[in-house]
Order: sequence, then structure tokens, then C-alpha cells
Amino acid sequence: MSTSSTLLATVSQIDSLPTPHFSRPTFLMCSPQWYDVDYVINPWMAGNVHRSSRDLAFEQWKVLYRGLQTVADVRLLHPQKGCPDMVFVAHSALVASGVAALSSFTHPQRRRETQPLSRWFREAGFLMWETQPQTPFEGEGDALFSADGQHLWAAHGLRTCRSAHRHVADAWHARVTSLHLTDPRFYHLDTCFAPLVGGYLMYFPGAFHKDSLALIEAAYPIDRRIAVSEEDATRFACNALNIGRTILVNQVSDELASVLGTLGFDVRQLDLSEFVKGGGAAKSLALRLSDMEITHASYGA
Repeated sequence: MSTSSTLLATVSQIDSLPTPHFSRPTFLMCSPQWYDVDYVINPWMAGNVHRSSRDLAFEQWKVLYRGLQTVADVRLLHPQKGCPDMVFVAHSALVASGVAALSSFTHPQRRRETQPLSRWFREAGFLMWETQPQTPFEGEGDALFSADGQHLWAAHGLRTCRSAHRHVADAWHARVTSLHLTDPRFYHLDTCFAPLVGGYLMYFPGAFHKDSLALIEAAYPIDRRIAVSEEDATRFACNALNIGRTILVNQVSDELASVLGTLGFDVRQLDLSEFVKGGGAAKSLALRLSDMEITHASYGA
């Protein structure tokens, strides 16, 4: 049997097997029990090694956790000693329809997270879509579904390998568009690109190669594109959690908050400064488990 036939057979098996289903928006979080900036694997970590306060990080994390609980169910992953970045659980996988495509991390410092993550997904009843260890792929950090769940946007150039895009998308027969990231500060797609309900997109144009920017602007009409300033981009404005009309986000400018409010979003700003030192904010700290139609079920209600 050819490689392509084997892949299609595996996809068919996934379609027919029972998997977890959620009736409410549901996310996975991991507490910052062992969080610290122990090394430098992105520009945000530079100059911040061992300069994060774990006590303050815990307080900031709990505010996000409680805020997310007001609009969603939250499952918890047990943190592991020696995995300081495990708190950024959204980097660990891409999930849809009860199938988890587990990350194959670029940097060896994060690869030790794979075993406990794989165990959690299997024990929770998820089916695993295998990714190749030699082909870097970093979960929802670099792969995001459109708000309707029909289109997968995936990034390459800094962490995830472009050749991983089609393989991951095949788990759900999804249409995938590859985007080239060029600014090292925006090393993951979720730092500069946030699909929102209502067909809106919040993004930082300066993070993308011009050809990728053209693809984005062809897919989202101008009245649905929210181009954030560099100031807001470096506050991790695009690293936002969107559940229906609610947006949980690190502190942003009054101008951006006003734009989002005018569009009908309930913008809840949080202080996540300790996690910005490690290269993440609200979106990086929570992995979506529920499908998009459930996650955004309250939209328009």
C-alpha cells in the first residue's frame, strides 16, 4: 500500500472511531508550578532568564483561569518538574473533533513535555494523529482554525516546518493555507494572527512575508480585518482567547479595545506580564479542546 493510501486509511479510521465530544466551550490549562525562564529559545526570553516571579505568575495565571471559567469549562494538565514552558499548553497540540495532533517541538528543551501530554490525551479518550519528530510542528502555536472551523491557517519560517502543514490538515480533511513568518519576535502564528467570530481577524501585518500577507488580505475583506499596531502586537494583543463574544487578552491600547468593543466584543484585559517574559500570553496558556461551533456557540445569542 502506498504512503498516501495508508494516510487515507488512517483518516477513515479516525472518522469512524468514538472520540470525546463537548457540549460547552472547553479548554486545557497547566498551572505554572514549575514556570521560569530557564533558557532562551525566543527573543522575549532574552534578558529575562530567572527574572520571572513564580508567585506573581501564579496570581496572573489564576486570574486568567477564573476568567476563562466564566465562559468555558477548564480541564487541568498536571505540570512536570523540569518543564518550565509546559504552562504554554497551547503549543502542545492542535485539537478538533476529538483528535489531537501532538506537537513535535523544534527545541529540545520542550520535547520532554511530549510524554505527559500524550498520556493525558490518551487517558481523556482522544485519538492521536502522529506527527514526525524530525518535522517540527508546534500545535496551536502555529496552526489555527478559522472561527467556523473550515479553514486551517498554519505558519512556517521560525518554528513549524512547512512540510508538516498538509500532514496535520489531513487529520480533518481541512483546507490549509501556509503563511510565512519573518519577524523573530512573532515566532508563532498565535502571536500575530487571531481569527475571531463573525469572520473577523486580528493580526499584525509586519510579522508576515508580503506573499503571505496577500493571502490573508484576500481571505478576509477589509471591513473584517483588524490590523494591530506594533505597540499592541508587542503586548501580545493577537495572543488572545476568543470564546463567542468574549476576548481574554493581555493589556492592550485603549484604541484597540475601543475598536473591538465597537464590533460587539466583550474585551477582558488581564495582566500577563510574567508570561510575556517567556514569550506567551492568554492564547498560549489555554489549549482549545471543544470544536469551533461549540466554542463559539454563544455568538449571536
